Amino acid sequence: MRVFNCTAALAGLALVAATSLAHADNHNHEWTESRWGKDDQIGSANLMTPERVKLAAELVTTGKVYSLGMIVGSDTPAFPPRSLSVTVLQPNQITNSGLGENAFTYNDDIFMGWLGIGPQIDGLGHAGIDHVYYNGHKAGDFAKAAGLTELGLHNLPGLVGRGVLLDMAKFYGVDMVEEGKAYTADDVKAAAAQQGVELREGDVVLFNSNWMNLLDGPNADPKRFGAAEPGLGVSGAEYLAELGVMAVGADTWGMEVVPAEVEGEAFRAHQILQPQNGIYILENMDTRELAKDEAYEFLFVLGQARLKGAVQMIINPIAIR
Repeated sequence: MRVFNCTAALAGLALVAATSLAHADNHNHEWTESRWGKDDQIGSANLMTPERVKLAAELVTTGKVYSLGMIVGSDTPAFPPRSLSVTVLQPNQITNSGLGENAFTYNDDIFMGWLGIGPQIDGLGHAGIDHVYYNGHKAGDFAKAAGLTELGLHNLPGLVGRGVLLDMAKFYGVDMVEEGKAYTADDVKAAAAQQGVELREGDVVLFNSNWMNLLDGPNADPKRFGAAEPGLGVSGAEYLAELGVMAVGADTWGMEVVPAEVEGEAFRAHQILQPQNGIYILENMDTRELAKDEAYEFLFVLGQARLKGAVQMIINPIAIR
């Protein structure tokens, strides 16, 4: 399935509501000045210091590897109008036995689609406030059809650091957190305390709701999966931004709660994290195995494709316990 009841409406809502969402922030432009200077391109990735990486590596005790990237295909629910397809072919081999006397044959593939689909990272050129993005970049100046001239994901060397999982399904005492449930600042603090973990500057914070059971569980419902979601609320986003985390991710397609806490708003947590604080967003992360193992702290490793000018990228981050 490709089009869902609520997401189609949200696409229009995001356009209509952008100005009203931003009016309070637009009276104060201090957020457009990065703490890392006017030329900064990587935001919170500046927190990826050698010291923090070394400390994160010390979290590896069993060597177990967790793949966080869900399998993505043409039927993966996606925010409209995103889609993808793959075509496999054998170039210049149909009428012969291949290349050389040894008959070398090979398959190639052509990818056609959106890079912000399935398991993905949102670069700092993705979310804005009334067409103004991280470090004060205005869309008309850098968001070109052939690629971003500023804030492209090719600037990001990758993300390596301490990963923390907050199992919100366990925290709320449910099998799966329902759509529309917002993770408030108090919820985030309490969930961390319940699990005995401390959230720190430079962390990669992931949320588990078991929402992905709607894609492959016994009661799979892809339409419901893409129509709404539980997720990070405004106060939760403000709290994580205040802590200075490096990235925030979740097992949902949009990371934050949908519908929004305030009627008429759209993706406010995206705005708090990205343009205002330079924090990366990770979506559709399969966190279920981490939650099952109660692996609440781990080494997080992400090396995305460095496609010049890209806004987003399909990814497969690795957690190592």
